Amino acid sequence: MNKEYDVLIVGTGAAGLYGALQFPDDVSVLLISKRELSLSNSSLAQGGVAAVLDTINDDYQLHIQDTLTAGKNKNNLAAVEVLVKEGPSDVLRIKELGVDFDLDEKGEMQKTLEAGHSRHRIVHHKDSTGKAITDALIEAVRKRPNVDIYDNVLLYKLEKRAGGFAAGLLPENGQASVVTARYCILASGGIGRVYQYTTNSAIATGDGITFAYMLGAAIRHLSWIQFHPTAFAAENDRERFLISEAVRGEGAYLLNCEGKRFAHRYDERGELAPRDVVSNAIMLESRATNSEKFYLDITHKDPAFIRERFPMIYEKCLEEQIDITKDWIPVFPCQHYLMGGIDVDLHARTTIDRLYAAGECSHTGVHGANRLASNSLLEALVFSRRAAEDILQRMKTDTRTPASEESPDDLSGKQLPHGYRTEIRRLMQDCHFVIKKPEAVPENLALAKNILNDLLNGGYEINRDYIEARSLATVAVIVLEEVLKENDSE
Repeated sequence: MNKEYDVLIVGTGAAGLYGALQFPDDVSVLLISKRELSLSNSSLAQGGVAAVLDTINDDYQLHIQDTLTAGKNKNNLAAVEVLVKEGPSDVLRIKELGVDFDLDEKGEMQKTLEAGHSRHRIVHHKDSTGKAITDALIEAVRKRPNVDIYDNVLLYKLEKRAGGFAAGLLPENGQASVVTARYCILASGGIGRVYQYTTNSAIATGDGITFAYMLGAAIRHLSWIQFHPTAFAAENDRERFLISEAVRGEGAYLLNCEGKRFAHRYDERGELAPRDVVSNAIMLESRATNSEKFYLDITHKDPAFIRERFPMIYEKCLEEQIDITKDWIPVFPCQHYLMGGIDVDLHARTTIDRLYAAGECSHTGVHGANRLASNSLLEALVFSRRAAEDILQRMKTDTRTPASEESPDDLSGKQLPHGYRTEIRRLMQDCHFVIKKPEAVPENLALAKNILNDLLNGGYEINRDYIEARSLATVAVIVLEEVLKENDSE
């Protein structure tokens, strides 16, 4: 491993991978992944990518308005315009890079409808679009001679230095080392593991947000958390696989415990209302029926169509003894996506010089208070590219500062006690789920602060368990402090 790089990219989802591909061969890039390269929230994305690729039947203004409506008009309009107008070219670029989008009978990219969209504009690969995208991007990145890729490597520290950063890296089975980089792009994903149940992968512990926060970067709207209405209601798994929005887009009915449709009683858009509206409807119906039994029913569609359109969901449900061509799919809301994060401008610049953020860990303002379906992969592509473009522009006049030799860190310490992460998840699930419990926030915040204080000052060994526990506690405290401040101002 080299000791000095031009650019460090933390995370190997769509934002990290696509960002790495923007740099020419004379720019050295280190791309690190906490776990295997293929494990990311991006790879789990099912529905697709929203983009205006047909300007005859669709237009930018419609996509912009759909995004603003879903986001409760709390979006950054300038960021939305960048997303919508620049996004289509990035979608076409990843198609050129090998992403196998589904095609229609004319050989054009097939477009489907999802909740909150006024037009069919979501391009997809079956029901595993994220995996198709990340697999193609990983293959492309591996061919780049200027990009060093390290998986199963923990970022345990990120500190500012003159002219860049020092990053502490701990391989899963190896010795810790410190590298320097002139620029850093955090593309580390979301915070799903701060909840008991989430659609997020195991890496989503808010590490990048925590490192940015510790550097003094502005964090904004971290309490703006999206709960997906239709995660598979598994009995025991913490990580719940998603029953894509596209299933409802293709005509699935949402049923209560009595087998009756109910969504239209809460919103005229019914099953195709935005995610927060449908999630809220389920929770209110749950109270009304005193039951958490809810189902998606797509059995009225042709079985061959279902298996062809949703092969991954079909197979995953079969593993749970549910045949979606014949059986109702048990669903219930769970944590899905983060709209807030590390605050960035239109070039993905944070408030810390040379530090950038892209993808779910960032707050571009694109999503407002609620993300429109299939805008997240688009955001990851557009703003990681913009981050790279800004770095390349700066490098034209940037004077390289010689990196000083970094001494190895002592990572030894006490063993981390069991139960901290479980308690953090309980606190968050209790007071900041779909229907909030503001009266529980002060006590839960105090408990979260006690945990974080011990983690920061307890002298524990620095390893993955510790870093993730510290990140989850930090995220919980930031979220609940923000909620408490909002509650006090009302």
